[in-house]
Amino acid sequence: MQYIGVDLGSTNIKAAAYDEDFKLLNRLSVPVVYDRSNGKVEFDAEEYVENLIGLFKQLSETEGFKKEALAQISFTGQAETLVVVGKDGKAMIPAISWMDERSVEECEQLAAIFDGKTIEATTGQQAVLPTWPATKILWLKHNMPEVYEGAETFMLLKDYVVYKLTGVKNADMSIATFSFYFDIYEKKYWQEMLDAIGVSQDKLPPLAEPCTVAGTLLPEIAEKSGLTTNVKVNNGTLDHFTGMIGTGNVKAGGVSLSTGTVMALATMANEPVVDKNCGVAMHYGFLPDTHVMLPVAESGGVSLEWFRRTFMPEVDYKKLNEVLDERKHPTDVIFLPYIVGTNAPEFDTEASGMLYGMRQENDAFDAAAAVMEGVAFVLRKNCDTMNAKGASIDHIIATGGGAKSNCWCQMQADITGLPVVRPSELEAACLGAAIIGAVVEGEFRGFEEAASKIVSMDRRFEPHFNPDYERNFKRFNLLYDAELEAAKL
Repeated sequence: MQYIGVDLGSTNIKAAAYDEDFKLLNRLSVPVVYDRSNGKVEFDAEEYVENLIGLFKQLSETEGFKKEALAQISFTGQAETLVVVGKDGKAMIPAISWMDERSVEECEQLAAIFDGKTIEATTGQQAVLPTWPATKILWLKHNMPEVYEGAETFMLLKDYVVYKLTGVKNADMSIATFSFYFDIYEKKYWQEMLDAIGVSQDKLPPLAEPCTVAGTLLPEIAEKSGLTTNVKVNNGTLDHFTGMIGTGNVKAGGVSLSTGTVMALATMANEPVVDKNCGVAMHYGFLPDTHVMLPVAESGGVSLEWFRRTFMPEVDYKKLNEVLDERKHPTDVIFLPYIVGTNAPEFDTEASGMLYGMRQENDAFDAAAAVMEGVAFVLRKNCDTMNAKGASIDHIIATGGGAKSNCWCQMQADITGLPVVRPSELEAACLGAAIIGAVVEGEFRGFEEAASKIVSMDRRFEPHFNPDYERNFKRFNLLYDAELEAAKL
């Protein structure tokens, strides 16, 4: 049997086809085009689906691809993007991206109704953010009442794509986690939040477990895509979770580290979750009745990209890593990488970036190394916090753009004291989605067996204790505290 894994990304839609031996046959992508006028971030949901079908058509023409052998298409991707579906089954307005921040005032209104402990113990989240679809629905009620009243169903993007392909409406619970109106522990919609935003449950899709089959391709979709109506469409799960599956991180102990624009960590929680107010972002997992700790630092890879673009525009990442591989680490230069957004584990909105300890003998490469070390210090703080809150992390699996740097991977190992392993496949979301299909088809007894036969590791970075990193980590924390005090003046 063959499989297709789809990543419904924010920047690109990606689709990859794998043969019977899970050899990659082809991987294609198409960019997402946004309308960012008037302070909004939107895109055409119907065009999004059509572009995906176009990718299927191209994959169906790939050498070695056999449409009769295609068993499942499994999905992953962005979570919070909202699609308002009308009675005709089409999006009434452009999809409202998770990046859209129009609902700041609505956040304030909801924060005045629900206290932080109630929010965390129900949704697993620590704050009311404009990212959450619940706040966008309330914005529609206030600003576009005709759309709000006329909506047949409020859906999240991945669920909407599955619906357009199969005609079946359902809500993957690992994605519903990000709606801000789903109780991740009781596995039901949060009625009090629905009352606050004025939405009845009949305007939401029925809840479904992640990694389950929603249906088969509609005849018109099969014809347009070059596939068959026998193909099963799997709900799949969140992109961070398919990243875990695609790198073999499917049981407690490992933490998946994705260092892209943001830095995200994901580790299986020890069940049952005892403390629902543990202070670490918690999500409904990809296996039934499990949960995943998923803290995010928005000042992750963006910190290095900002520094390189601003101070070393003539130096590419290849050159940067070549130079840093030859240098001794660390120096006395320290960087606080809090240059954007809110960052786990503290979520201090007053935190900002800082470069400390520069002397005339230092150059831009020393500062760049300090940026990488600073991000690794934030990684350590999050790992320490998760362990203190009940996780049992014993190794890190590095993915994303940052994992391509040997220097950075070794820094992460030395600073956290944990081995860092790098998979052969760094872009693991599509692979993880395809593995879901194979497990559900019964080709493997579970994700652990699938990972043992499909996933391979490229390199392992062993930690080496370095007293200079310990000294700099203490300085890092002191500078962080001092900066917050200074911000009060």
